[in-house]
Amino acid sequence: MAEETNQQPQQTQDGAQPQAGTQFPPEFFECVNEYLELTHKQSQKYGERNISLAVLFAAARFNAHVFLTLVKPIDAANERKPFLDYMTTMYRRMLNEHLDGFGEERGIDVGDSELADEYRAAGIKIGRLKQDAETAAANQ
Repeated sequence: MAEETNQQPQQTQDGAQPQAGTQFPPEFFECVNEYLELTHKQSQKYGERNISLAVLFAAARFNAHVFLTLVKPIDAANERKPFLDYMTTMYRRMLNEHLDGFGEERGIDVGDSELADEYRAAGIKIGRLKQDAETAAANQ
């Protein structure tokens, strides 16, 4: 199982993107790796699909708890939709990043990334962007 590295940019609590180059602290990845070790162990016993669903369920439950712990009760109803939008956007972004990275790592075409414009702007050539760059270079 590949260990995570601390090269991913993080979002601030309000959902704003920090400056490029912002990194997670090492403790973040220690925590991530502990969860991944546990899920790997559970996957061997209960199957990957079951554990994937269990992890999503647990994340939703924990994040609902955190939301209700942090939000003022009087604001909860008004903050619900922005919270749901923020969390689903963040999860979709993370899922895109991991699909792109694992696809590249494993040599699997995972299709066009929803982050392709951001990758292009940052000069990152991954997946089909890398293939397009290689094809363009070969045609010159």
